[in-house]
Amino acid sequence: MKRAKISIIGAGNVGATTAHWCASMELGDIVLLDIPEVGDMPKGKALDLMQASPIIGFDADIRGTSDYADTAGSDIVVITAGIPRKPGMSRDDLLATNAQIVGKVAEQIRKTSPHAIIIVVSNPLDAMVQRAWQVTSFPPYRVMGQAGVLDTARFRAFVAMELGVSVEDVSAMLLGGHGDSMVPLASCSSVGGIPLTQLLSQEKIAAITQRTRDGGAEIVKLLQKGSAYYAPAAATAQMVEAIVKDKKRLLPCAAYCDREYGVGGYYIGVPVILGKEGVERIIELSLLPDEEAAFRKSVEVVKGLVQTMNKLARS
Repeated sequence: MKRAKISIIGAGNVGATTAHWCASMELGDIVLLDIPEVGDMPKGKALDLMQASPIIGFDADIRGTSDYADTAGSDIVVITAGIPRKPGMSRDDLLATNAQIVGKVAEQIRKTSPHAIIIVVSNPLDAMVQRAWQVTSFPPYRVMGQAGVLDTARFRAFVAMELGVSVEDVSAMLLGGHGDSMVPLASCSSVGGIPLTQLLSQEKIAAITQRTRDGGAEIVKLLQKGSAYYAPAAATAQMVEAIVKDKKRLLPCAAYCDREYGVGGYYIGVPVILGKEGVERIIELSLLPDEEAAFRKSVEVVKGLVQTMNKLARS
C-alpha cells in the first residue's frame, strides 16, 4: 500500500514538531522544507528524526530539503512558513510580510503538487488560508486552516484542569476566527455527556473562554522567546490523520464558507467533516442569540483582515 506523501513547508518549531507527530503516528512519508540562513537545518532535523525511528518504532521516509522539486506529488502540504510579530511591527506589517511568504509558497505548491490538500498554520491564520486559496486556485475544499482543533484543545484542557477530570471526557466546539474574536460554544460543550453549564458557573465558563482566546499570548508571555508549538503541531497532525485515514472526523477548521452561515466567501472557523477529499461537509449549527452575535462579530473581524491584506497586495 502506497504511503501518503506529506510535505511540511517551514521547519521551525511548529513545522518540525508536526513532522515528529506525523512520523510517530505513521501517517506517511515526510518532506521537511525550509530555506535555512546557515547550514542545512531541514536536512539536519529530518535526519535526527529519522534516527529516532528505530527507538520509537515507526516506519517513514523523512527527508529535509530546500528544493520544492522534492515535494512534487504531495498528497498533503502543511504550510507553517512565516514570521512572528516582532517589537515595533504593526499588524499590517505582519499581515503584508506573511501574505507575501504564504503567497510564494502557494505558487510553488500549485506547480509541484496540483492535487494536494493544503493545511495552513501560518498567522494571521484566517487571512493566510484565504491567501493560499487565492494563489493556488484550488477547489476550496482542498484548502483549509488549522486553528479550531488547537483552540478547542485549549478549551478542553482548561475545563479538565478546572474540574479535575480527564481531558478525554471533555468535548467542545467553537466558531469564528483564530484569536481574540473566536467563539467557544458552551452550548456545544460537555463532560462525559453532561452539559458544561451544569458543571460550571457562567462566570467560570466566561473565564475559561477568555483564557482560551488568550491561550497563545499566555504561552508567549511565559516563554519570553518564541511561541507555542507542541499543541499547534499536534492539532495539525490530527487533521492530517483525518485526511490520510479518511476518518470523517467532525472537527472545527478554517473552511471556505459562502452561503454557509451567510459568510459570503471567506475562510472562517466552523465544524466540518474531514476526510480523504479534504473538507467534505460543513456543519451548520443553530446558535443561541449571544453566540450568533459573537460569531457575526468574528466574521467581520476576519473580513476586515482579508480586505486589508488584499489592499496591501495591490499597493
